[in-house]
Amino acid sequence: MLTAVSLSLILGSLTAVLSAAEELRFASYYGNHMVLQKAPAKAVVWGYGHTGAKIVLSLSGSHNDYKTATRVVSGIWHTTLSPVEAGGPYTLIVLQTTTNTSIMLTDVLFGDIWLCGGQSNMAFTVGQINNATEELAMVSKFSDVRIFQAALEQSNVELYDLPGVEVPWSRPTAELLGGKPFTHFSAVCWLFGRYLYQTLNYPIGLVDSCWGGTPVEAWSASRPLHKCGLNSTMTRQLPVQSNFWKDMPFAASWKNSVLWNAMIHPLLNMTIKGAIWYQGEANAGYNRDEYNCSFPAMIDDWRRAFHQGSGGQTAIDFPFGFVQLSTWEKNYLQDGFREIRWHQTADYGFAPNKRMHNTFMAVAVDLPDEKSPWGSIHPRFKRDVAYRLVLGARAVAYGEKGVSFQGPFPAEIQFDQSSINIMFDQEISAAYSDNAFEICCSANNTCTDDSQWISVPMKKLGSNYILLSLSQCPSKPTALRYLWRDWPCAFNACPIYSSDKVLPTPPFLERLD
Repeated sequence: MLTAVSLSLILGSLTAVLSAAEELRFASYYGNHMVLQKAPAKAVVWGYGHTGAKIVLSLSGSHNDYKTATRVVSGIWHTTLSPVEAGGPYTLIVLQTTTNTSIMLTDVLFGDIWLCGGQSNMAFTVGQINNATEELAMVSKFSDVRIFQAALEQSNVELYDLPGVEVPWSRPTAELLGGKPFTHFSAVCWLFGRYLYQTLNYPIGLVDSCWGGTPVEAWSASRPLHKCGLNSTMTRQLPVQSNFWKDMPFAASWKNSVLWNAMIHPLLNMTIKGAIWYQGEANAGYNRDEYNCSFPAMIDDWRRAFHQGSGGQTAIDFPFGFVQLSTWEKNYLQDGFREIRWHQTADYGFAPNKRMHNTFMAVAVDLPDEKSPWGSIHPRFKRDVAYRLVLGARAVAYGEKGVSFQGPFPAEIQFDQSSINIMFDQEISAAYSDNAFEICCSANNTCTDDSQWISVPMKKLGSNYILLSLSQCPSKPTALRYLWRDWPCAFNACPIYSSDKVLPTPPFLERLD
């Protein structure tokens, strides 16, 4: 039920939009150099004008010419283009016939649009990564990878348009990609787009909408939060005294949905191909055990909302990739990272899965960075992360056959009185470890306390199996876990990888009853 205060805020927001609508203009996230979603989907274009006026939109360029007409309703005009194949450049002109005024966009490309969201590891800029100088020197070679970034804004109500733009649609430059740390432009987003472009060889549009130090609740509408039993008005107090928040733009507290309202909801009219996400650190100590519900529910809700907002042009199950958390503190079990990694997969350990269909995951537990100038919670190895995300996108979003995008995962676990035999779903490359695996021998079957877990050594390695010793367990083990620590291994040196040594086995927890 709307309160008088919330109704007043909504009306105020609409009044602000309509008061500016008499001027013929595009919505905030349209501009020269932009990318619109290519065929077979149809791109949506909208903006503001004089109520009742006729609007004529024309598109001219390398492949064809196109014209359509619509009307301005309540200060807003809106049209859906016919499908346009990848390429460009195009010129898009909008004419308001009653006033004989027009606006124009130039150097418009058609390709795939990917939305990049999350917190500080997504906000981490290209200028902060390892080998940044090398990366920034080559950006001019990828002029068909276009970038856009929403400004950091909050709202207590759902906004129809972005209240601010940090980086308007632009061709990539070293200055834009290598800006001030944690401001612009996202390294994971850029590298994902660049690698994807090198595979697809057609334009890629990257929409960066992220904010450091933010919990998933701030990015979620009230609907998914309600489904997970989370109070839609709760405020999140962040640990501002922690060193890893140093020099980052963030608020000390977050109300639920304020970033959904201001930085995601305004984008819903946009037709997109998919989204990638790097977040979870802020939930390691806040609603951690609800993350196995809140994160998948947010994905479902974003999909429904983008599908409806684009008039059905964005797929109802658009592909959604995410980064499983890397590391923070060595020899520490209580920071919540091991649990969040598990909950990021809805407690399956891998993606896609039955709860999270059409998703893909980049494992990052083997990419620690103890010497990162921005704290070990912000590893600089974003190239590895983006490469693994692109493998997932190629396989899941684009259906490319023969692309390996998941590390080995247990397919079957057998055990006898002296050993556990773990059979994997693919061939492996493995190295011996005495503490990567742990078993719980608890008679009461709870296994909730770390003291109930015992490290077990690997005693034999096969092409697709590992044999563990059970000599420490006096009875049948009730559970098995792997890499169940914040910082379980050194850089690119976890015990188990795919046979080509590219993709690590993710942390997992298996009940053996």
